[in-house]
Amino acid sequence: MMRRWITLALIASITLIFFYVSRFWYLNLWPRQGLFGIEGLRPQGGLLARWLRGTDAAPYELLIWAIGFFAVLSIAQKIYDRLPHRDD
Repeated sequence: MMRRWITLALIASITLIFFYVSRFWYLNLWPRQGLFGIEGLRPQGGLLARWLRGTDAAPYELLIWAIGFFAVLSIAQKIYDRLPHRDD
C-alpha cells in the first residue's frame, strides 16, 4: 500500500513539473526573482516556449511538450515494472 502512495506522489510530481514547463501554468507561487533565487525558474512557467524561442522548433512547442510528457511517463512506467513487487 505504501508503494502505491509513493508511486502516486512521484507521478504527481512529474506531472506538476511538466505542467510548469508547459504554457498552461497559471499559478504565481513564488516571487518574481525566481524559485530559490534562480532567475531561470520564473513564476509564470512556460519554460519550453522560452527555451525554444528563436529556433525552428518554436511553432511545435505543444507537440514537443506532449511527446516529452508521454516519453517520460512511459519511461517511469518501464522502471516501475522492473522493480520487484511484494505481494500484500
